[in-house]
Amino acid sequence: MSEHRVSVGTYIGVFALLLLLTGITIFAAGVDLGPLNTTVALLIATTKATLVVLFFMHVKYSPRLTQLFVIAGIIWLGILIFITMTDFTTRSWPIV
Repeated sequence: MSEHRVSVGTYIGVFALLLLLTGITIFAAGVDLGPLNTTVALLIATTKATLVVLFFMHVKYSPRLTQLFVIAGIIWLGILIFITMTDFTTRSWPIV
């Protein structure tokens, strides 16, 4: 089985991108976007998590079976979040 080697330049580039996204996160936290604050923060966090999984966890260069399990895990997480949100949004909360 041949092992794929990732160059140091790729790691440095991804690391620099992660640092840039962290800076954007800090900047976005200080800007009042109203209801979009959470959406922007989650989009940036999802992008950073995707970069970490693809490059630092070597999923991008892994066999298809590993990629399938990662995708299945993401789908399962989405199902659990969906079920939780349907429960949360359908409850009748007492008015305070």
